[in-house]
Amino acid sequence: MTTVPDASTVSTTPQPPVAKKVPTVRSHHGDNFTDNYEWLRDKESAEVVAHLKAENDYQEAVTAHQEPLREDIFNEIKTRTLETDLSVPQRKDGWWYYSRSVEGSEYGISCRVAASNTGDPIADWTPPQVEAGVPVPGEEILLDGNIEAQGKPFFSIGGVAVTVDGNLYAYAVDNAGDERFTIRIKDLRTGELLPDVIEGAFYGLTFSPDGTRLFYTVVDDSWRPYQIRTHVLGTPVAEDEVLYQEDDVAMWLGFELASDRRHLVLSVSCSEYSETRYLSFEDPTATLHTMIPRSERVLYEAEPFLLPDASAPGGFVERILITHNRGAANSMVSLIDPAELAKPLAEQNWTTVVEHSDEVRVNGAGITASHLILSVRKDTIERVQFIPLAGLGTPAQGAPVEPAFDEELYTAGVGGADYNAPVVRLGYTSYFTPSRVYDYVLPSTEQPDGELLLRRESPVLGGYSASDYVATREWATATDGTLIPLSVLRHKSVVQDSSAAGLVYGYGSYEASMDPGFGIARLSLLDRGIVFVIAHIRGGGELGRHWYDDGKKLNKKNTFTDFVDSTDWLAGSGWVDPSRIAALGGSAGGLLMGAVANLAPEKYAAIVAAVPFVDALTTILDPELPLSALEWEEWGNPITDADVYAYMKSYTPYENVREVAYPKIAAVTSFNDTRVLYVEPAKWVQELRAVSTGSEPVVMKIEMDGGHGGASGRYVQWRERAWDYAFIADSLGATELLPGAGPR
Repeated sequence: MTTVPDASTVSTTPQPPVAKKVPTVRSHHGDNFTDNYEWLRDKESAEVVAHLKAENDYQEAVTAHQEPLREDIFNEIKTRTLETDLSVPQRKDGWWYYSRSVEGSEYGISCRVAASNTGDPIADWTPPQVEAGVPVPGEEILLDGNIEAQGKPFFSIGGVAVTVDGNLYAYAVDNAGDERFTIRIKDLRTGELLPDVIEGAFYGLTFSPDGTRLFYTVVDDSWRPYQIRTHVLGTPVAEDEVLYQEDDVAMWLGFELASDRRHLVLSVSCSEYSETRYLSFEDPTATLHTMIPRSERVLYEAEPFLLPDASAPGGFVERILITHNRGAANSMVSLIDPAELAKPLAEQNWTTVVEHSDEVRVNGAGITASHLILSVRKDTIERVQFIPLAGLGTPAQGAPVEPAFDEELYTAGVGGADYNAPVVRLGYTSYFTPSRVYDYVLPSTEQPDGELLLRRESPVLGGYSASDYVATREWATATDGTLIPLSVLRHKSVVQDSSAAGLVYGYGSYEASMDPGFGIARLSLLDRGIVFVIAHIRGGGELGRHWYDDGKKLNKKNTFTDFVDSTDWLAGSGWVDPSRIAALGGSAGGLLMGAVANLAPEKYAAIVAAVPFVDALTTILDPELPLSALEWEEWGNPITDADVYAYMKSYTPYENVREVAYPKIAAVTSFNDTRVLYVEPAKWVQELRAVSTGSEPVVMKIEMDGGHGGASGRYVQWRERAWDYAFIADSLGATELLPGAGPR
C-alpha cells in the first residue's frame, strides 16, 4: 500500500507518499532487473488510484507557495491573448471555413460562409473580412466545441471532413483523453445528425469524392493504427468494409486524398522504409495498387497526378510524384510513369525533379493544378519552394521560387493548398513574430516571384513589442567536436554579467525539429530575466537525415550528451549564473530529462519532465503495450538484440537512478495518456526519492482527466503551462518581473 505519514506525528514539512515495494523480476538476455514498482501499472486498482491522488496532494503541498506566481503567469497569458478571436477563413470548394473563439469559452466554434465565383481568380480566393465577435451574414455554425464538451471530463477533435458538395460534415470526438474517437455525421442542410455513429476510431477521416463513403482508421490493442475501413452512409457500421489491414506490428498506417481527389493514398511506414498503396475513385471496380513494395526498403511518399503535356491526348499524362531516399539520404523528388511499376525496381526509369543535396533536406512535395510545392530544410530552417508543372522533369523545368522573409530564424510552411486555387495558404512565425497567415500568389509569367499577401498577424495584447526581445543562433561544441545549433532567447534588458537564470529545452527524437515559433506563455519566463535556450540536439531533424541518424538506436546517447554540452555552453556564455539553470522536455524529451538528470544532476537547479518516457526499456520490451513495436525503428529492438538491450539499459532513466543529489524534479503526466503511460513517471519518482542522497523535492503532478497533451480546454491548458513555468521560475529564484517588463 501507499503510506502517507500522519500529520500529527511529523513536522509541517510535506512528506511524499511512499509506495510499497513489490519486487518483480524482468529477465532478458541473461540479465535480471528487479522492479519494485511495476504494480503501479494497474490503473483499475483502487490502491493505485489512491496513490496517484496522494502524489497530487504532495505536490500541491510542496508547491503551494508557487500559487501566486502561477496565478500571475496565468493572468499574463490571458492578458496578452485576444480571447474573442477567429482564424483566417480558408476556402474549400464553395465555402469559406474558419473558427471563432469567445472570451470565457474553453473551445473553438467552427463556422463557414458561402464563397462566390466572379471570374476573377484572386478576388474569388481572397478571404472575406470576418470580425471577432461579429457574425457574418449567412454564417453557419458547424460545430460548437463548448456545447459538445458540456458535461464531459475531456474534449478533443480528432478530425473533420466535408463532402465536396458541402452537405455533410463528419467529425471525430474524444471525451476521455485516450485518443479514441467517436465519429458523427451532420447534415448541414438540416442541422440533424445522421444515425451513423462510429465508435473507437483513430485520427483522420475523409469522404469519397461522391460523398457516399467515409474512410477512417482503427487502432489495434496496442494503439497502433492498423485498419482503414470504409463506411457506406446509411448502412450498419458493423458492416463496414476493411479496405486494408496492416499486420506488421512495427508499421504505422495512414491515408489521405490525393490533391486532385482522384485517388485515396494509403501509407504504411516506419522511420526507415515505407509502402504506398492507392485506390482509384474513377474505376468502381478498382482495387488497391502498390507502388514500391516495402521489401525494397525505400522510405518514400508518393502521389498520382496529371502532369500537363501538350503532346498527350487530353493534354495530360498520368505520373506519380515520389519523394524518396533511394540513393539520397536527405531525400530527393522524382517522377514515375505508372507503367514502370510493373518492372523490378532496378529496371524502372525514374525522372529526377529535385536532386539530392547534402545541405538541403527534402521533407515533402505536393501538387496543385499548376505547381509543385516543395517543403525543404536548409540551415536548420524549414522553407517552401514552388516549381511550375510545365516542363517538370525535362530540361525546360523551371527553377524553384522561394518566398522571401526578412528574419534569420523563422518557420514557414504550407497551411493549405486547394488543387485549383491560384494561391497557396502559408503560415509563418518566428520566436518573436506572432503567427502570420499569408496567401502566396503562385509564380506566373507576369509575376515570376509570386506575391505574398499578408492576411493576418495574430494580435498580442498587453503592449507586446517584439523589439523587447532578442533571438540569436549560437553553437555549442559537443564532446566529440560536433557543433550543436542553439536558439538563444532573452529579454533585451538582460545583462551579460553571469547573473541571470537560464532554461534549456530539448527533444531530440523521431527526426522532429524544434522550429522557431512564437509562444505567449514563454514571454512570462523571459520577462523574469530567464535566458531560454532551445538545444537542437542530435536525434532531431534540424540538420538533415544524418542529424537524426546520429541520435537514434545505438547512437542515442549523443542526444543526451549534446543536451549536457548545450547546458555547458549556457553556463559559460556569460549570460547566466551556472547554479541557476533548469531543464525542460516532454514525452521523448522527458526521457531526455531523465537521462540528463542521471548524467549530470549537479548542472541543474530544477528539471521539469512532461509526460516523460522514463521507463522506456520496460515499455519497448512488451510489444503488447501501446506503440511499443513501433518504437523499434527509433531505439532498436531490445527483445531480439542483446546489444540493443544492453545499450538501452545503460541510459534509460528508471534503471539508472543512482545515489547522487538530484535537483528539484517535477514529473507531469496524465492518467489517460496512451502514448506514455502514467506508470512510467509514477515508478520513476518513487525510485528517485528512494535513492537520491539530496534533499530537494521530487514531485509528480498527474491530470486525472487528461491525455498525452494534458487536459483539454484553453484556460485549463494555460494553467498547466503556468504551473510548469512557475515551478521553474521559483526554483531558479526568478519570480519577479524585470523593470518595465510584463503585460501593460
